[in-house]
Amino acid sequence: MTIFYEPRNGHGLPHDPFNSIVGPRPIGWVSTKSASGILNLAPYSFFNAFNYIPPIVGFSSIGAKDSLRNVQETGEFVWNLVTLPLAEAMNKTCAPVPPEVNEFELAGLTPQASNIVQVPRVLESPVAFECRCTQIVQLEGHDHHKVNSWLVLGEVVGIHIDERSLKDGIYDTANAQHVMRGGGPADYFSVGPEQLFRMSRPTA
Repeated sequence: MTIFYEPRNGHGLPHDPFNSIVGPRPIGWVSTKSASGILNLAPYSFFNAFNYIPPIVGFSSIGAKDSLRNVQETGEFVWNLVTLPLAEAMNKTCAPVPPEVNEFELAGLTPQASNIVQVPRVLESPVAFECRCTQIVQLEGHDHHKVNSWLVLGEVVGIHIDERSLKDGIYDTANAQHVMRGGGPADYFSVGPEQLFRMSRPTA
């Protein structure tokens, strides 16, 4: 038996399965700075990479949140990798606090000056992408009705990698302890060597 439902009519389940099925997903732990200099750090469940050259990443703000407004004002943001030792700190930055609250301070994290953009990165994070905004797109349904979500895309103009994350010069994803969002009410996942398998692409 297969369950079928139309999302517009509701799913009738204890929790929306869509977020859980499209997962686990990388977390968009995004630092921004307002035009007046107020720092913000927030995790976004909808985040991913969309292009190799130039490297482009993006996150979706459901509602016009501080990160979106800051990027609109300054055109810059930094993505910071969430790893298992940083999971609790990341969770603290989820708190619904006023725009004037600095989430770096709230979570006990260190803002470190970036090399190119004016937005600081999270010093404790082993990887950070300095980004300049390329597009902000308000999402639409198939009927072209605009929804209350904005896709923020940015070109990665600088990359910081802790050298301990490299193995023979190759980024060691299997041992980096990435944390990803699962989509359930409180579900997160980490990845380790036991999940690694290799499969080469077919050649022409």
